[in-house]
Amino acid sequence: MTDSWSSSGLDVHLDWAPSTGRGGLAAAIRAAIREGRWQAGATVPSTRSLAHDLGIARGTVTRVYADLAAEGYLRTAQGAPTRVATAGSLPQSAPRQAPREPAPRWDLRPGRPDLTAFPRQAWITATRRALLRTPAAAFGYESELGAPELRGTLAGYLARARGVVADPERIVVCHGYSHAIAVVSRALSSLGISETAFENPSLAMYRSIAAAQGQRVVAVPVDEHGLDVSALDSPAVVVTPAHQYPTGVTLAPHRRTELARSGAFVLEDDYDGEFRFDRQQVGALQALAPERVIYAGTASKTLAPALRLAWLVLPRTLVEPVRAAMADSGSRPAVLNQLALAELIDSGGYDQHVRRSRAEYRSRRERLLAALPDSVRPQGIAAGLHLLLMLPPDGPSEATAMAACRRRALGIEGLTGYWMDTDRPGGLIVGYAATPKHAFAGATQTLIEALWEITT
Repeated sequence: MTDSWSSSGLDVHLDWAPSTGRGGLAAAIRAAIREGRWQAGATVPSTRSLAHDLGIARGTVTRVYADLAAEGYLRTAQGAPTRVATAGSLPQSAPRQAPREPAPRWDLRPGRPDLTAFPRQAWITATRRALLRTPAAAFGYESELGAPELRGTLAGYLARARGVVADPERIVVCHGYSHAIAVVSRALSSLGISETAFENPSLAMYRSIAAAQGQRVVAVPVDEHGLDVSALDSPAVVVTPAHQYPTGVTLAPHRRTELARSGAFVLEDDYDGEFRFDRQQVGALQALAPERVIYAGTASKTLAPALRLAWLVLPRTLVEPVRAAMADSGSRPAVLNQLALAELIDSGGYDQHVRRSRAEYRSRRERLLAALPDSVRPQGIAAGLHLLLMLPPDGPSEATAMAACRRRALGIEGLTGYWMDTDRPGGLIVGYAATPKHAFAGATQTLIEALWEITT
């Protein structure tokens, strides 16, 4: 009869040499327990499986277990598995550092969707379908560009929903937008492009990522019409044209045309393009110049950041440089998440979730605006997940406003940290999506109390 490994056994590591016999085996198990590698209450391998794994007689293991039970190291019971009876000394980790800031009771931080609204059942269904329909080969080492199923689905969805000129062979699935901007920056460097412009203000984290990939980062001002394209003098630029972050303005039509014709490579961050509330849709800039504009989208705002799913639609000349940068990065989004997202989009579940979220976030924005005191000036179009509140020029400072919010355990962000230069106006960036639906009224009331405190 052919010998085989038992599928019901437990894999364990023991510092034991066969030459030491039964006494050495007992000593090895004692050491495993004392050192915390076999933890108190844990099931130990059966005598049959351990004997098989070590290549010794089962009776030898049985006697060792009996001896260790008598010594108090193991606990045996009729009809039950043998378990570790005593606690060893687990390696001591470094003391856990206290968080720099406690989690806010009221969460109005921007850039976060309502995670309690994540479509769990629809995602489970999509995952199940993906597992049943996908061939085993899809779970191997995937292409640097991402799962073909998701790239094909995204091509259709982006063309339909955002007006993107999309070809599956020019779509790359990334491990979140941070990864996307890193690989684009690295690809541009490989082409000899070493300077990238960013909107001023913009998110400092993304500027740092580009700089870490060898890009010299420069600022281009933003006004009420969006990026001042006339001030752009760089071979590459990162923009948020549909809903500038954090000011909330839209790139004006004449500037969209000017930017598309500028000759620069443009990374279009369409981070919340699905959430436009005034019914005046703004399509993707990419459609104006598909060979110069790199379109970037993400599931972080529509579904959840933890999925780590973003995508790029590339000009033809950047496909191979980005593929090489992806290979160098070694980072890939989980293939099962990619396949589940493709199923969710194909089934219509993604659109349904986006439409529900859009209605909810529109309602929240309107309720927030209605509650604001007259002394603060909301800025930006009716879109997205955040609102910028500018404070009175002769009124309280941003620091004073932030302190009033912190005293009330209210999570919020200030505008100052987004500027690339000094002596700029302050403000409050209010994210109205992050708070669970049942807590939004309380969060809004808390913000209003803080604003009344500092403005009256």
